[in-house]
Amino acid sequence: MSTRFPFTAVVGMDDLRLALLLNAVSPAVGGVLVRGEKGTAKSTAVRALAELLPAVSVVAGCRFSCDPGAPDPGCPDGPHDAGAPADARPARMVELPVGASEDRLVGALDIEKALAEGVKAFEPGLLADAHRGILYVDEVNLLSDHLIDHLLDAAAMGSSYVEREGVSVRHAARFLLVGTMNPEEGELRPQLLDRFGLTVEVAASRVPEQRVEVVRRRLAFEDDPSGFAARWAGEEAALRERIVAARELLPRVTLGDAVLLQIAATCAAFEVDGMRADIVMARTATALAAWAGRTEVSSEDVRQAALLALPHRRRRNPFDAPGLDEDKLDETLERFKGEDEPDTDPEPDGPGDGGPDGGGGGGIPPQGEGPAPQDSGAPEDSPSPEPAPAPAPQNSGSGSGPGPGSGERAAVQAAEPFRTKMLSVPGLGEGAAGRRSRARTEHGRTTGATRPRGALTKLHLAATVHAAAPHQKARGRSGPGLVVRRDDLRQATREGREGNLVLFAVDASGSMAARQRMGAVKGAVLSLLLDAYQRRDKVGLITFRGRDAELALPPTSSVDAAAARLEQLPTGGRTPLSAGLLKAHDVLRVERLRDPSRRPLLVVVTDGRATGGGPDPLALAARAARLHAADGTASVVVDCETGPVRLGLAGNLARELGGTAVTLDELRADAIAGLVRDVRDVQDNRSARRAA
Repeated sequence: MSTRFPFTAVVGMDDLRLALLLNAVSPAVGGVLVRGEKGTAKSTAVRALAELLPAVSVVAGCRFSCDPGAPDPGCPDGPHDAGAPADARPARMVELPVGASEDRLVGALDIEKALAEGVKAFEPGLLADAHRGILYVDEVNLLSDHLIDHLLDAAAMGSSYVEREGVSVRHAARFLLVGTMNPEEGELRPQLLDRFGLTVEVAASRVPEQRVEVVRRRLAFEDDPSGFAARWAGEEAALRERIVAARELLPRVTLGDAVLLQIAATCAAFEVDGMRADIVMARTATALAAWAGRTEVSSEDVRQAALLALPHRRRRNPFDAPGLDEDKLDETLERFKGEDEPDTDPEPDGPGDGGPDGGGGGGIPPQGEGPAPQDSGAPEDSPSPEPAPAPAPQNSGSGSGPGPGSGERAAVQAAEPFRTKMLSVPGLGEGAAGRRSRARTEHGRTTGATRPRGALTKLHLAATVHAAAPHQKARGRSGPGLVVRRDDLRQATREGREGNLVLFAVDASGSMAARQRMGAVKGAVLSLLLDAYQRRDKVGLITFRGRDAELALPPTSSVDAAAARLEQLPTGGRTPLSAGLLKAHDVLRVERLRDPSRRPLLVVVTDGRATGGGPDPLALAARAARLHAADGTASVVVDCETGPVRLGLAGNLARELGGTAVTLDELRADAIAGLVRDVRDVQDNRSARRAA
């Protein structure tokens, strides 16, 4: 096995290392979700943790890693005798690829063998491999929803269930779950976020000395991996012993009533949903006390547990920034502090008593005291560096927008978002699983059967029997029973929903701003972005004003990024409608090459006016629209025209696109219901007047 970078040699990232160690001490904490930019050693830290876990004793020959001391009575390879031979092996770290299939994750049944021989043959998946080890999912937010559901259900229940065509298999699946994600690529659904015990935000250090030390250690490791690991072997062994000691101490740690009240009050103060947050905080605080070598949980443990367990649970919608108000947290803890609560002010660090975050040894080992060859210039761990300054709002810049004196206006705040009506792509697709348009998927209602292409995953039993029945006499079958061969097997075709690429082309010209409509327009686009988030779409944003169109946000799964760009959008200038449509055509052409199965939906938000881009701007816009129609792109025009006199230009544009037009009012999901209520109110008022 290749040498891994030592855990104790990782520079900085105190919260990440502490969260991983707490889960190593108490897997019941529920795993870690690591959010952050690429290149911040997230994967390195997780892989290094596997080397610190104690060796695992397993029943010899058991594919499901049963513990000889307490074998699983329902193990598919069992039952195991109490005195069965045992083997010792290192704890595994199993990686789940983003493109993994459901069969690879949960395991696969040999349907052909089950039908022909009546044998329940099961091939274990990654969940079985990860039992009593670490399951690492890089880019967890890019996994299909049904895979995440299987993953988190197994992590919560400690078991994996596979049920297909009347054959049922269950096996133990208890593991430390670690997921990493880049928020710019999209968020997890709130109910899935809640299933991760802890969350950590990581970013590259902005301290030059720390960055130098990161490079120095990485280069030293690449030059001589074995030698570098040997220089850190002493610290690795000490940390491994501390994990074992904390595991042994954990059952003796007590949670006092005052501490439990603080936990409950904190969860209530931050309005988290359900009770999982309370349970995770209690387990995390207990693990913190054990890690510090104490048998009682303190207020400082509760505070640290809240900072790790609550930030991802307090988000009310996908556009809220994650995080926790620490002043509010301190106020809540102080208010509900028990009379007999011991003083938890951290003492000055003594030799080997914990690390930079004090708390009586509750921190993680300092890194500045490493082996002599690495000490030169190595900074001690410091608190997380200040985040990089936020980028300034984008303006017209680079000649793409109007210049001075062109009537550019400052960004307008978006109106309140609302629930939008369903917009979908017609036809039947085969894209990534989602919730927008009809598609052939692995999950959904069964609509028919076909010959399998590749491995059989979903057997259509009735179609298989129907295909095999006419050949029984030729196969020598005269009595009861059925002879089934490979050619008889039929794959069930299922219909579900797919996620689409929703590309917004937003008119930000002066004709939109002059009537003070941009607030309502931004609110409508924000509502559509929220809808795209819930339906698991990719989104892109094009804006056009002044002289040209700009790709404000390339297609991504992050609606947060789209909402931020929308909020900064200035207005003013002429209306280059044709340029916006041509830019959209170029973006969609590239995206079709990248992901041919993901069907696009073009949403043009405009009043239909065209005052820039050539001598006959309306004709140019119509010609650009017909390019989309020729490609078969599904289109919707959100008509922003208001006032008593309307030209109907947005409707004309929709016809050229081969799509439909909806007004801002019609975009609301409750528009028809509201109209029905208004009619009923009028009828009720008339009836009342007649009765009077």
